[in-house]
Amino acid sequence: MPSERTMTNIVTIIGRGVPSNYEISVDGDIEPVEADSLEKTTVVSEHAVEGTIETGVHRFQFSGELANVHVLDWNGTPASESPSTPEIHIDYGVPGRKNNS
Repeated sequence: MPSERTMTNIVTIIGRGVPSNYEISVDGDIEPVEADSLEKTTVVSEHAVEGTIETGVHRFQFSGELANVHVLDWNGTPASESPSTPEIHIDYGVPGRKNNS
């Protein structure tokens, strides 16, 4: 049975106009901040999200620590080697996020 857990951390993915894939995992729980803004290709499980982004912003709230971020551009080039991959921003300790599930 899930307990009430505070999700005070935010990860933001910002598209750069090129179709890109991302996978993010955490050692706590993760969920979209605004599910309606995500493309249908985004898959969310209890501890991870994966999806695609071209433009716009995908934002997720999570508890615990970030475990892994993997980002590839349209042709499979990783973030460190491609200027086209999305920007990733992580904010810890953002007040007022609660998960009541």
